[in-house]
Amino acid sequence: MGEPARAAMLVALLDGGSRPASELAAIAGVRPPTASAHLAQLVDGGLLVDRRLGRHRYFELADASVADAVEALQRIAPRRPVTSLRQSTTAVRLAEFRSCYDHLAGRVALVIADALVDEGSVAPLTAGRIGEITGDGPLARRLGVELDGDDDAPRGRRPMVRGCLDWTERRPHVAGAVGASIRRTFLDRGWAVGLQQDRSLKLTDAGRAVLADLG
Repeated sequence: MGEPARAAMLVALLDGGSRPASELAAIAGVRPPTASAHLAQLVDGGLLVDRRLGRHRYFELADASVADAVEALQRIAPRRPVTSLRQSTTAVRLAEFRSCYDHLAGRVALVIADALVDEGSVAPLTAGRIGEITGDGPLARRLGVELDGDDDAPRGRRPMVRGCLDWTERRPHVAGAVGASIRRTFLDRGWAVGLQQDRSLKLTDAGRAVLADLG
């Protein structure tokens, strides 16, 4: 992960999507043969998986644990100097609202997490640990979350709720099955839309109304 080109590829895939090698090469700023060597190392290391569609190979993160590791390492990684308005704008967007693999991250995600804790649906979160479902409040139901699962999931099975350390806010947001369900609700109901240039998300008018109700 420590090599800059490989790190850039991993961060680009934190939106939970798949990208071809050519696109990842452009993102990392390296030539295609160099990108292929980096991608082979990431696949061999179990961080990425690949699949072939026609003439192209598409790469994605192996699972949620890889996303958690990348997100957490960003918290302690040296900050790159901001040298352009574009970089500054991107940083602001990502800090506000973004995808972290299959769940939400950024300031907006922390507002949602705090609201779920405040209404008693979820116990206070601890980064990297399985959380506890403590109720079934109206906010949880509005977000389309089913809180009747087993939060003491056995090894190898996904927990219902887990704290994932948010690298911009320095506090845990909601991950696990509940986090994935909340992200699906925001996208399916048109409360948020993804931006193609990076993994940032944008609240729609309907989404801003939902967030205002949480405040």
